[in-house]
Amino acid sequence: MKQLAIVFIGIVLLASCSPLPPNQTDQLREPFRSAWQAAGGSRIGPPLGEPRWVDGALVQYFATLRIVALENGGAAAERLPADWRAQTPAPVIETPPAPQQASLALATPTPTVQPLQPVPITLRIPAYSGPVTVQLYDAAGRLSATGTVTVTDGAGEITLPAGGALGPQWAVALIDGRLAGAQSQIVTLDAQTALISGQSDIDSLYPRIRRLMAEARVSYELNGRLISGYRSPDNPLLWLRDHVYQGRGFRYFERDVTSLLDAFRDAQFPDGSLPDVIDYPERYVTAFRKEVESDLEFLYIQGVYEAWQMTGDDAWLRSHLPALRRAVEYITTNPLRWNAERGLVRRPYTIDMWDFAYGPTTTSPDGKPAPRHWIEPDTIWGTFHGDNTGLAAALMLLARIEQRVGEPARAERYFQLSDEIMQRLNELAWNGRFFTHFVPEDPSFTPAGVDSAEQLSLSNAYALNRGVLSAAQAQAIIGSYYERRDFSRAFAEWYSIDPPFPPGSFGMAGGKGEHPGEYVNGGIMPLVGGELARGAFTFGFEPYGLDHLRRYANLLRLTNASYLWYYPNGQPGISGPDTIPTDGWGASAMLGALFEGLAGIVDTASRYDDAIISPRWPAEPAIMQVYVVARYPASDGYVAYCWQREAQGLRLYVTGSGRTAYVRFMLPPDAGYDVTMTIAGQPVTPVIEEVGLSRYAGVALDRLNVEVTVTWR
Repeated sequence: MKQLAIVFIGIVLLASCSPLPPNQTDQLREPFRSAWQAAGGSRIGPPLGEPRWVDGALVQYFATLRIVALENGGAAAERLPADWRAQTPAPVIETPPAPQQASLALATPTPTVQPLQPVPITLRIPAYSGPVTVQLYDAAGRLSATGTVTVTDGAGEITLPAGGALGPQWAVALIDGRLAGAQSQIVTLDAQTALISGQSDIDSLYPRIRRLMAEARVSYELNGRLISGYRSPDNPLLWLRDHVYQGRGFRYFERDVTSLLDAFRDAQFPDGSLPDVIDYPERYVTAFRKEVESDLEFLYIQGVYEAWQMTGDDAWLRSHLPALRRAVEYITTNPLRWNAERGLVRRPYTIDMWDFAYGPTTTSPDGKPAPRHWIEPDTIWGTFHGDNTGLAAALMLLARIEQRVGEPARAERYFQLSDEIMQRLNELAWNGRFFTHFVPEDPSFTPAGVDSAEQLSLSNAYALNRGVLSAAQAQAIIGSYYERRDFSRAFAEWYSIDPPFPPGSFGMAGGKGEHPGEYVNGGIMPLVGGELARGAFTFGFEPYGLDHLRRYANLLRLTNASYLWYYPNGQPGISGPDTIPTDGWGASAMLGALFEGLAGIVDTASRYDDAIISPRWPAEPAIMQVYVVARYPASDGYVAYCWQREAQGLRLYVTGSGRTAYVRFMLPPDAGYDVTMTIAGQPVTPVIEEVGLSRYAGVALDRLNVEVTVTWR
């Protein structure tokens, strides 16, 4: 038996040393043949092609390694990573080599560039004059730009835009379709969020808000792990609500978008409910929930989905799925939170989503006067619209999560429940102009001193961007806010609730909110303005959306501060000693309006793998050219474009890390109705949409790194 084994091993070794058939060795010449034999010969297989010039050296590629000719006349074998072919441009491997040798280099030393930044490339091809095709490839091996240059007496220069996947970019030179040379790291592409429109107020928003939000970032160690999140503007703790809503802004500059959500998952209560606040050992705080709150479960779902969008991490998303399911089960079945007769979420009578209930000041468990954060025998119960539009939106997100990493059958149930909730809510609370603030379960109850049918509360603005309204509903809500725009009454129509409740309706133990115009009882909130602006851009009131952004930009410029709320006369609202002038909540809403609304970049998957791009710059006739980059630093996901206005048309060059996109040009009011479009110079048929007062011309892109134009007569 031992002899048989030795004979078998000998046969295998002889086979590995046996020469390849002649047709497979024709391309093996010295010094490559000797290096190939030393590396294992036929065990590594035949060459993938003839030697070619890469990075200034002759290189021959094999399935698992490459052999590089050395200056001393020898050659060295280099092991290639398993995914090397996916990261290497096809022409470098597959295209036959040209007789000429092309060297490619940067004309100016700029090793790292932003998307669409010009990359000036010099070529040196000894004893050659004639045309050369130069191509840029991204770190994923995809063609990102191409052009032709005429080389004279061995020298030439061409400039191409950087684009595609982030990381090292290849430059390839082709002569008559053959590979003359390639440079594997001609430049490194990085992306930082940016917006340049030539309008100083608009352009100042992102850098100012980023600096402002840095003051709201909190980081500390919890249970052996570092967690990071964004604090409340009027409280030093990390609240789930405040952090999730600030994700509209920090997505563009924050790397750690998951650790705080992991901490909330780990703090989930046995019944599936979530706390309001996470543990903060340094401040002797243990996770707790304000009893009157009924929105935490949908906020957790929203936060997890949006963090996954930023990271694209399916394994992380899957790790939250059991907790997400428990959260939905709790909020849709627990009698404390779910009105089975109405089929809707219930809560005590609070002002919108806030955490204190209707009625006089009560007594806290430690015996001190306090707002009514607790459920008591005389608590008034009912339906608040924001809990339900938020849950309906979160159910759609959870359905997408199930489709991605869970069970598709569950997804269908979540989609159906979302639809049913909105149908029931519309029947109960939609008044034709907006959602009635609160519908008591006791029909005999009426709040004193206010017409509740006229109260427009802030979650109407949130509903605009949750994907649960009809266009007619959204436009009616926007119109309702516009009708209340009266600068003699308030400096902005960003009301927390309007009209406010009379003094004392909500006992605050001396804190802000007891009186009209304070805090959430009629105070003016930038978070409302940001959500209203984003909705205005989405539903065809683009100049109105731009107006909100400009007013907020002016507020930041004048005060170098942003508060959670203001008095109607513009005086900052100071709720207590922990109030900070760096309100990340409202600032984030404004960034959402800037990048998703005005710049029009919306992620429909994760890492911008598929995006909707709706540049709305015609809302400002003075803007002629815009450069935008939207980047998730938590991953390599980004979209970038250059937009340009022309006499009778618009031009857009778009790139990004993703695969596909849908481009929707907002047409200027004076654009004619004979509209034509091209993609990379080829005519296509546009889809014309009428949205509110505006028209859009749209087209689907099956690739990025392309120029799209629209013209009209």
